[in-house]
Amino acid sequence: MSDAEGDRFFGDTVDMVVPHSLDGERVDRVVAMASGRSRAEVREILRSGAASLDGLVVTKDSLALREGSHLFVRLPELRGDDVEPDGSVPLEVALEDRHFLVVNKAPGQVVHPSAGRREATLVAGVIARYPEVAELGAVGLCSPERPGVVHRLDRGTSGLLVFARTPAALASLGAQLRDRTVTRQYVALVQGHLANDHGVVDAPIGRSARQPTLMAVRSDGRPARTAYDVVARFNGPDPVSLLSLHLETGRTHQIRVHMASIGHPLVNDLRYGHHRDDRLDPERFFLHSASLGFRHPDGGQWVETSAPLPEDLRATLPANVAP
Repeated sequence: MSDAEGDRFFGDTVDMVVPHSLDGERVDRVVAMASGRSRAEVREILRSGAASLDGLVVTKDSLALREGSHLFVRLPELRGDDVEPDGSVPLEVALEDRHFLVVNKAPGQVVHPSAGRREATLVAGVIARYPEVAELGAVGLCSPERPGVVHRLDRGTSGLLVFARTPAALASLGAQLRDRTVTRQYVALVQGHLANDHGVVDAPIGRSARQPTLMAVRSDGRPARTAYDVVARFNGPDPVSLLSLHLETGRTHQIRVHMASIGHPLVNDLRYGHHRDDRLDPERFFLHSASLGFRHPDGGQWVETSAPLPEDLRATLPANVAP
């Protein structure tokens, strides 16, 4: 939900084999880079005994890492009191009842607090209008920083995601996500022309060994499957394809990683590709969560909603294209 297209997420870890590019680097610098935490936060984490190198606890922040060593750090949750309701956060509700809330996230919105962004998050806007959502975190049913969050979207992704409003809904929606019965359809514009009109990328995803802040296809990663259908192909100096994609799993950056792995990264995704479209914000890649379906947490009936392609993405397509 990171990001997911991200997993359900109650905390985080750094789990990596030190690559050649980080040989000799200080452990506190590497952990800060990989986790997004400040150096001061990382030093406290190290002193707490939460880090190990090749199975041995590491507390010295200046320790130099060596290529091939296994670094594991369990990161603490961000403080719950960092999340304050914020009624000024834009909030477009696509569907709601007393059990859940489906929100159409705007591009650029951050879903929940992180080390790099703790204000004006979507969560802050949700709990300002639906204070019962915050109670789910307060009573320990989920992370206080991610109350009611069932899955996530990256900052650069727009579209639909669901929040639970009751403990029963949180349990039901979480179970449906784990059982892969939630349907999630995305629209993306990718570089190049795909050879086939339909396909499935079935490749495990884990943290990149070369760049720990990125994800990558790895043989030791977590299983990940993305199905795609080509909607349209466009010629030009930089040929592109419009895709409809369906997530069968929900790993961090899954669509971005999978499309890049087959040579068709998302347009304007400068972290996993190189195709810059000046009509889009530099942090806005062409990816939209267009529809979401699940069983109602209380009655069991099928619930489905959709969100049209936002204007910033629509403006990059020919006028006669209707995804």
